Amino acid sequence: MSVKSTAAKPRTPRTGTRGGAKRREGEPELVQLLTPEGERVQHSEYSIDLSPEELRGLYRDMVLTRRFDAEATSLQRQGELGLWASLLGQEAAQIGSGRATRPDDYVFPTYREHGVAWCRGVDPVNLLGMFRGVNHGGWDPNENNFHLYTIVIGSQTLHATGYAMGISKDGADSAVIAYFGDGASSQGDVAEAFTFAAVYNAPVVFFCQNNQWAISEPTEKQSRVPIYQRAAGFGFPGVRVDGNDVLAVLAVTRAALEHARSGQGPMLVEAFTYRMGAHTTSDDPTRYRLDEEREQWEHKDPILRLRSYLEKDGIADEAFFAGVEAESEALGKRVREAVRAMPDPDPMSIFENIYADGHALVDEERAQFAEYQASFADSTEGH
Repeated sequence: MSVKSTAAKPRTPRTGTRGGAKRREGEPELVQLLTPEGERVQHSEYSIDLSPEELRGLYRDMVLTRRFDAEATSLQRQGELGLWASLLGQEAAQIGSGRATRPDDYVFPTYREHGVAWCRGVDPVNLLGMFRGVNHGGWDPNENNFHLYTIVIGSQTLHATGYAMGISKDGADSAVIAYFGDGASSQGDVAEAFTFAAVYNAPVVFFCQNNQWAISEPTEKQSRVPIYQRAAGFGFPGVRVDGNDVLAVLAVTRAALEHARSGQGPMLVEAFTYRMGAHTTSDDPTRYRLDEEREQWEHKDPILRLRSYLEKDGIADEAFFAGVEAESEALGKRVREAVRAMPDPDPMSIFENIYADGHALVDEERAQFAEYQASFADSTEGH
């Protein structure tokens, strides 16, 4: 696999090509190597050469990731999980960027990077254990160089920057990648991370999955300019990539990581994608967005796009696709059975490890909650 890029130096927006087509004046530049119809196109600054096996591997990654994500959503609806944040529609952004990392790179995710976790070797069952409430993460971050999920919006960008500054001082030949969403780009923590990373030339890639919606707030109500252009104000380059094009995401992210680890400092990647489902299973997107919008993005589906390319170029046959489908069903079954076999979380455990020496208010709340829990047992005995 080889990637060629000349994106190492900051550049000013200009009229150029986007997926082989003329870009209109003022339109944000978008790196694309695979059109929604599954046609390969060239880009003047990014190119990638993958073997048939690697291309099939990317397809398999996306299908399996979508499958266990769908299973997790179903499990939450059945009461087996407390919550779930689906990645539906963002598989290319996550698999492409995840496969661009090296084993010695370090990843700082949010709470939706299930596809990146898959690429880093984290078992999906461990992800679901956290959302069931039976563990506080379920994996050793240092085993896969994949940090625990971060619920606090945007704070992981500061963690990533600090870690990157540390490995830079250690002289390590590796890079850090920090994931966040378009909503998090409005957080002060992200701006602070940009400042520190730029000033200290930290080897970190800021990877923004712009899925168009920060819960119910559209991107256009958060930023006057495309998110990738914000990097220029902090003194480092930014690039917008078609987030539903797994080939382009892989090429751009790999180039950005090389930019960082070669001593040229941070870089911002904006993966322009779409959240096909709800923000989380507690959200109802029909209250704030139109069905027509989702339908438009369904035609840009990252998995169907790559499958079309594989079929047209004879890279994969029906036997391959059937095999991946069977594997995905087996994965769904394994995840489902593993989650249902997990113990129920102890409701009283939420009061543990709050204060080292205890606290009167916590003790009072614990007693009230215990009484509330006991009321259910009393009502059951009466029937």
